[in-house]
Amino acid sequence: MNARHGGTGRVLVVGDVVTDVVAVLAGPLAPGSDTSAAIRSTGGGQAANTASWLAAQGVPVTLVGAVGDDVAGNDRVAELAAVGVDCAVERVAGAATGTVIVLAAGDERTMVTERGANVRLSPGHVEAALAGTPDATHLHLSGYTLLDAQSRPAGLRALAGARERGLTTSVDAASAAPLRAAGTAAFLEWVREVDLLLVNVDEATVLAGGLEPAAQGRALVATARRVVVKRGSAGAIWVDRDAAIITSPAHRVTVRDVTGAGDAFAAGLLAAWLSGATPAAALARAADLGAAAVTQVGARPAR
Repeated sequence: MNARHGGTGRVLVVGDVVTDVVAVLAGPLAPGSDTSAAIRSTGGGQAANTASWLAAQGVPVTLVGAVGDDVAGNDRVAELAAVGVDCAVERVAGAATGTVIVLAAGDERTMVTERGANVRLSPGHVEAALAGTPDATHLHLSGYTLLDAQSRPAGLRALAGARERGLTTSVDAASAAPLRAAGTAAFLEWVREVDLLLVNVDEATVLAGGLEPAAQGRALVATARRVVVKRGSAGAIWVDRDAAIITSPAHRVTVRDVTGAGDAFAAGLLAAWLSGATPAAALARAADLGAAAVTQVGARPAR
């Protein structure tokens, strides 16, 4: 499949919706003692963040996910709707909306995760969302949905249903530790022939070994049609099956919080690529949004 040209159609984003409790540490973490931090609670979740950044660029977007039947779930859906995201969100009775505690320090962040209702996302709900959005042209899947055995059937149904309808597909590999736990061979089979796979260097190392980033990309295009390796402050690399290798620098900015920077990067990349931009132009747009994300606290676009 090829990217759509002449304007971006509706994008379906499938995956997690959570509450982020972000602590921007004033100094190194002091285990067993106290560390000063600026703490705020905000909407998060890889899929919800990406959907928000897409909506901020004027891309029609529908988020497919699951929240609990609680106040947090109501709040997360309301704030997404307020920024222009159409929500096809399953409300799971008796479940709590997911929560992530984020410890942010400089250009690193550590996350402590309770996925909550996200693990209850069902294949039937995903199928209904696909059927209910006939104007969709692309499906973007958060890797967390695949990496958890409970939500994996929904993730696999999302990819299969998109292919059946002729949509292009992309997957963000999500996180190195759960990726390693799920197994390289299994994950590569789940994402085989997706149109675009996004990985950071740690995730690429899990999937392709300790090669340099361009070589990691070349190894991974045996599975995905196109691969983007995100290298943080070193920029990003695009590799595809036409043997194209395009590199893009990152912007030099003052980093406040890297939470959600990869989600903003993904949204910028998708918005440009799906509208027919060249890989170089798509990487440049992605870098713009990634830079915007790290200069603020929280994973969503500033309003």
